[in-house]
Amino acid sequence: MKEADFDEQGDAGQSPAIDLPKPDTIAVAEFPGRTTTGGKKRQVAYRRSPLRTALYMVGVLMILFSATMLPPMAVAWWYDGYDVVLPFAEAMGAMLGLGLIFWLPVCRFKIDLRNRDGFVVVVAFWFLLSLIGALPFMLSDNPHMPLVDAVFETVSGLTTTGATVLSGLDAMPKAIVYYRAQLNFLGGMGIIVLAVALLPMLGIGGMQLYKAETPGPMKDEKLTPRITETAKNLWYIYVGLNVVCTLSFWAAGMSFFDAICHSFATLALGGFSTHDASIGYFNSPAIELVAGFFSLVAAVNFALFFLAWRSRSIKAILHDAEFRFCMAVFGGIIATACLYLYLSGKFPLWESFYHGFFQAASVITDNGLGTIGYPADWPIFVPLLLLLGSFFGGCVGSTCGGIKAIRFLLLYKQSVREARLLIRPSAQIAVKLGNHPIPDRVMQAVWGFYYLYIFSYCFFSLALAATGVDLVTAFGTVAGCLNNMGIGLGETAVGFSPLNDAATWLMSLAMLVGRLEVFPLLLLFLPDFWK
Repeated sequence: MKEADFDEQGDAGQSPAIDLPKPDTIAVAEFPGRTTTGGKKRQVAYRRSPLRTALYMVGVLMILFSATMLPPMAVAWWYDGYDVVLPFAEAMGAMLGLGLIFWLPVCRFKIDLRNRDGFVVVVAFWFLLSLIGALPFMLSDNPHMPLVDAVFETVSGLTTTGATVLSGLDAMPKAIVYYRAQLNFLGGMGIIVLAVALLPMLGIGGMQLYKAETPGPMKDEKLTPRITETAKNLWYIYVGLNVVCTLSFWAAGMSFFDAICHSFATLALGGFSTHDASIGYFNSPAIELVAGFFSLVAAVNFALFFLAWRSRSIKAILHDAEFRFCMAVFGGIIATACLYLYLSGKFPLWESFYHGFFQAASVITDNGLGTIGYPADWPIFVPLLLLLGSFFGGCVGSTCGGIKAIRFLLLYKQSVREARLLIRPSAQIAVKLGNHPIPDRVMQAVWGFYYLYIFSYCFFSLALAATGVDLVTAFGTVAGCLNNMGIGLGETAVGFSPLNDAATWLMSLAMLVGRLEVFPLLLLFLPDFWK
């Protein structure tokens, strides 16, 4: 049996992929064209190489990603002309060429992808993609961006942060504006999860990539027996919701082009708009209500949508403990923001409701689309409330950033448990989610992640302050980038272009740390990981 077949069987629950031979054992490679006298292919033993596996996988993923340059090229041809098509064609050639350079030397080997390989591939692919995905911004005449700004814009799009260093979006080529929205779309559900759905066509299983890419403390749960089918179903739901969101924006008054781009930004919770004034450009209550509603939809675990569709009932969503907790927190923050806007006299009652609803939903779900005057002209209490709310994020399995609702729920339950144990030290009290007790291993992972996340926030804030920015800007900017929310405070309230080059590189790294949820990057620095 081939090793690729082993991985697919592992996805079906028959023989887990992680039970393949250890890295130190001998694997087998088949070399095409070499046969024995009996006519059978001669098999040559070799020692498994993690580097070979990483090169193979990154090469395949780069080749696949090069195809994503085709839609911006079509938009450029339709709207802008040949001069705008050329940068995307050159970027496509560079991606394809780099992918072939990685893949061709190792393409003859059979690849068995394991847990460690998944983390290496995901981190390497995100970093490479952040660099090479910046090419259209650098090669285009409008904008013609330096490397640091182009990488920042690309990372912001792929991590669905929505922080931008660009201005003058209204006058830019349509292809560039669309490309930014497409980066949000691809990063929303995760490029790696899309690749998981495609890799079995190449004989490569994808469970390890899925586990490394998917956010949340319970990565081993699958909707279907095969992880490939899980990835496909998640993408079907994601694309379907984008279609509904596009039609809703169109019906609310946007042009069809704007509706597509804002749908990509909203369902991905990415925040890239086609206009400098973001959603405030349209000055439309209907559009803000649509954007706020779909921001909340995107913050729900997409697995719940699948379960609801399969059971033909929304009970799977309404009975989920994380969903109920998340919506309760969202409701409290949104109500507080709307009420404060009205009581402070900032807006009349109706405007307080739709501005407050949209902006609160956009920020606490880490979407980052903005309405009129936010945050510079709003009472400081509301931007501060929403900035803190951005740490909450949404549900696990959604497109949001932040710490995630389930972790806050488990931490709250653990705190209650500790308080009860002070009263009855000998009692056996389990932390439960719904009616199911949570394993201690999951709780340990939650505490570890919470510590690392807060530590990362403090580290990046101090590092940013060391580059010369003031404290309000430092803490607000890091919150906007680490939480993948995209709206800062102080100097970055209306854009991130005031940051110097060192600060821009730091925030690019912060966005990747937030998107990958710390652990995949941390593992690469642990000596045990490489043994």
